[in-house]
Amino acid sequence: MNDIVKKIEGWLGLNQGDILDILVSIGTKLIIAAVILWVGFKLSRVASKTIRKGLEKRNIDLSLVTFLSSLITTLIKVLTIITAITQLGLEMTSFVALLGAAGLAVGMAFSGTLSNFAGGVIILFLKPFKIGDYVSIGGHEGIVKEILIFNTILNTLDNKTIILANGEVANGTIINYTNEDIRRVDWTFGVAYGDNLKKAKEVLMQFMEEDKRILKDPAPFVGLGELADSSVNITTRAWVKTEDYWDVFFDMNERVYNEFEKEGLSIPFPQMDVHLKKES
Repeated sequence: MNDIVKKIEGWLGLNQGDILDILVSIGTKLIIAAVILWVGFKLSRVASKTIRKGLEKRNIDLSLVTFLSSLITTLIKVLTIITAITQLGLEMTSFVALLGAAGLAVGMAFSGTLSNFAGGVIILFLKPFKIGDYVSIGGHEGIVKEILIFNTILNTLDNKTIILANGEVANGTIINYTNEDIRRVDWTFGVAYGDNLKKAKEVLMQFMEEDKRILKDPAPFVGLGELADSSVNITTRAWVKTEDYWDVFFDMNERVYNEFEKEGLSIPFPQMDVHLKKES
């Protein structure tokens, strides 16, 4: 054993005492670094739970709560790792330069992913929509099911799932149909040429006055919209609560179809007159 120790001393150019001092120093640094990692990771979990509970008590959107707690947990872990590496005596300048170069390479490779992440942050903070809203994004319509860091997930009315990249969502046109408390319902009803226009307008206004879901303020509107090829088109508008929009829309269409004829009004359809000329 002594021979082995002597050979090591010869290779390193150190005596046994110096070697022991070095081992003790390295061991101490490793123990301190391990303690820092353990405490830091433990702290990240505690901080995440505390922040989550605090935000949930303030009724902040669940997607934002998840994002913030995850972000803070990651930051604490990164700072913990850097602190532990520093404790080991490694040169942080070279480490940071290497990390920066690696980050640049990864960023160039995953530029689309980073764009989606940035888009997710914008959506979560600016809140153009929230979970449960009915929206149109980039030509896709559906109910917002989830707002994730990289994607937004919609459910269509026929129960299809649409996954949209947050980068495109944040930079595209968003129509939120349920953000406001009330919406305007628009119809265009056609009557035949020769029908009593005044009567048609009165009937449509009566239908809207009898529907308790249609708001009195703003007031409903009925007016001559267009003299079309085969019909006189009447523009009809009414304001309703957002949740009543589709029920009112379909019920009004059905009532017009069922009752216009009883009121002496006809619903026209495209027609073509053909004149035959007999040659003598």
